[in-house]
Amino acid sequence: MPRTSKTEAPLTVDEPIIEARYVELGGYTVAFETHKMEFDPAPLFRGLPDDRCQCPHFGVVVSGKVIYRYADREETYVAGDAYYGAPGHLPLMFPDTELIEFSPTDALDATMAVVSANIAAAKAG
Repeated sequence: MPRTSKTEAPLTVDEPIIEARYVELGGYTVAFETHKMEFDPAPLFRGLPDDRCQCPHFGVVVSGKVIYRYADREETYVAGDAYYGAPGHLPLMFPDTELIEFSPTDALDATMAVVSANIAAAKAG
């Protein structure tokens, strides 16, 4: 049976705002994310439909909190919450927040291609 743990997952992102580890298991990407500071990544989703993340996420907040903003509402998840983030959201991240998320790999890869291009454009500009 495929499995992983935070300690076994490779460190993929190590930036001042986030540390992230990702592993693909059976068509889903497991993400272990530690958010180090408040961050509104909304500009990174420009170019996706409605300029919002279109990838669904199932997750658990290990510590801290995260807010998912939709066109018509906000949903706040805190330590101990299991959650479902439907397509069409924008996350708002807070310091000292640790998440474990499960996302369909194909949808996540499509989203991350746009996010990566926006990061590269911001660095070039």
